[in-house]
Amino acid sequence: MGIRIVPKEELGQERLKEKGIGFIPPVLFPNLKSLYQRRAERLKELGVGEHPFADYLNFAAEVATAQNNAQHDNPLEMDMEAVLARSMATNAAPLDAKTFPRTDHWHKLLRSIIAELMPIVPDSVRTALENLEKASEAELEEMATALLNEQFEKVPADKSMFIWAALSVYWAQMAANIPGKARAEHGDHRHYCPVCNSMPVSSIVQIGTSQGLRYLHCTLCETEWHMVRVKCSNCEQTRDLNYWSLDDENAAVKAESCGDCGSYLKVLYQEKEAKVEAVADDLASIILDARMEEEGFARSSINPFLFPGEK
Repeated sequence: MGIRIVPKEELGQERLKEKGIGFIPPVLFPNLKSLYQRRAERLKELGVGEHPFADYLNFAAEVATAQNNAQHDNPLEMDMEAVLARSMATNAAPLDAKTFPRTDHWHKLLRSIIAELMPIVPDSVRTALENLEKASEAELEEMATALLNEQFEKVPADKSMFIWAALSVYWAQMAANIPGKARAEHGDHRHYCPVCNSMPVSSIVQIGTSQGLRYLHCTLCETEWHMVRVKCSNCEQTRDLNYWSLDDENAAVKAESCGDCGSYLKVLYQEKEAKVEAVADDLASIILDARMEEEGFARSSINPFLFPGEK
């Protein structure tokens, strides 16, 4: 793994570099105070006017708002020091999505999200939520395991988004409370999140204190991790990269394609549009995804509002 999460005390002298010129934070943990609220606001902003998917963007905004309220109303109580200690012993991502022993906390989050959405969703969606509300704990866990193992076809499309929404809040709550720091190590292997070993949703070239740096944004735990620019995030090659947009070379959203592995990932540029948001702008640029598929490239990421097979 190119980045490891370790206890703060293990960084030793490396901690002194954190305030030095040229220091690049390997990982940015999620800030739950603003994450979902900012996403909801951006989705609503993108869903105005004549956008062909305006209704869906506004629906996604309601889900993000429900996630925000759910995480606020259901704070997580967990010994994250013990979690980090276990990961150090196995040299694994501390919250590995495929192996981490889940508690029923995410069930509470799911119930909260469903309760928030019930009064405002269309009848067709309400029926799906009612069916999900009636599901047994065993059924919920079975669907969660399938999604976290990227077996998306095993979960009905009308349920996957809401289950993932709850799982994502659960993982983000854990990630936000990890009592550790990130350490960049030799080697690459940065396509997967160093916190939970999940795929990114997109990448962002940032402004501010991290001006010009690119970070991949995790589709599950909402952590961001550093990845150098002009390098394929999927196969780590640099030979045959191209950048595509629906507008012009100054577009805030582009697709970075790799001729070596045949994949692509969206790159969002804050210097072009300061409000770009990893999930919202990726979802709003779905027409660019269709263009990339026409060109023969496969998406190397997952958007939590658009699982494979749902297009």
